[in-house]
Amino acid sequence: MPADHYFSTVPATPDERRTMRVRLAGRERVVETAPGVFSPGRLDLGTEVLLRTVPAPPPSGDLLDLGCGWGPLALTLGLLAPGARVWAVDVNERALDLAARNAERLGLANVTAVGPEDVPETELAAIWSNPPIRVGKAALHELLARWLPRLAPGASAHLVVQRNLGADSLHSWLTGRWPGVLGVERAASAKGYRVLEVRRA
Repeated sequence: MPADHYFSTVPATPDERRTMRVRLAGRERVVETAPGVFSPGRLDLGTEVLLRTVPAPPPSGDLLDLGCGWGPLALTLGLLAPGARVWAVDVNERALDLAARNAERLGLANVTAVGPEDVPETELAAIWSNPPIRVGKAALHELLARWLPRLAPGASAHLVVQRNLGADSLHSWLTGRWPGVLGVERAASAKGYRVLEVRRA
């Protein structure tokens, strides 16, 4: 595994901060980013597809951005659901710092950036994720098996995965993993990406 990937705990690349303009929750926002995190130079296409196709988040409860990077999904959740508690989760320390700083920059006191072990053991009202496919299939399955069963009854997770990086095989794995408990369907497909919805019965 490369020494400095976006899922490295401590990136080896220099922490050179810069700002960029991105469109989140219908408005242009200025955010901070840096090398050593996922898609540091732009809002990546998969995240764009997810944000364009996912339904509005629940107005309250605990919402999770799994693999938050510099924070586009968590920030959008915080902007659209000010009454909710949003957890921006990553193993990359630089990503967590950026997500926290961007939440503060946008005045989002309801967004908290933490490592996986620091999320309270509560049921989740929604999960949005552009999951770290490149960690490998086994690690990805372990990650999803940890978080998806924490969905509250009737709650959904929306995952965006590139078709060429295994979206359909992940769909098949999810379908057979928790029969009768979690259901999965393809919610959208655009620009080579699938958005999978996993719903708790």
